Amino acid sequence: MFQLSYQKCTHNTLITDNVIKEIQKLNALELERGLTDKGSWHNQYKDSAYIYIGGLPYHLTEGDVICVFSQFGEVVDLDMVRDKETGKSKGFAFLAYEDQRSTVLAVDNLNGIQISGRVIRVDHTAKYRGPRRDDGFDEQAEYERKQAVFSTV
Repeated sequence: MFQLSYQKCTHNTLITDNVIKEIQKLNALELERGLTDKGSWHNQYKDSAYIYIGGLPYHLTEGDVICVFSQFGEVVDLDMVRDKETGKSKGFAFLAYEDQRSTVLAVDNLNGIQISGRVIRVDHTAKYRGPRRDDGFDEQAEYERKQAVFSTV
């Protein structure tokens, strides 16, 4: 399986470490000032139930990722990005929760943790579009079309 640790790695790249620290500073500032929903930096992502997960160990399976992230809500979609030729993980994924509020919990609690010795980055994503299928069907476009139809009814 894999080891989950809440300690920071010291051999991270500077960019990832700085992003994680900045998110933690924002969260601490919001807590200090007592900011809630509309005043939170998370609010700009209120219309997206997707998160970005980077720095994943390459050996993790979809089941492993779901196991870790399902503690904050029901996972309804997971796109682990893989090399088209080899099928091997590229170390990042996009995950959707049933309830958008779960994204806030995942970003605040899992960003910067270690999984199997690698520090992962978890962040909101505002405009994620799922992968196109080989038959040309664009699932996201179809979903948006249906939303437009049902919102006018």
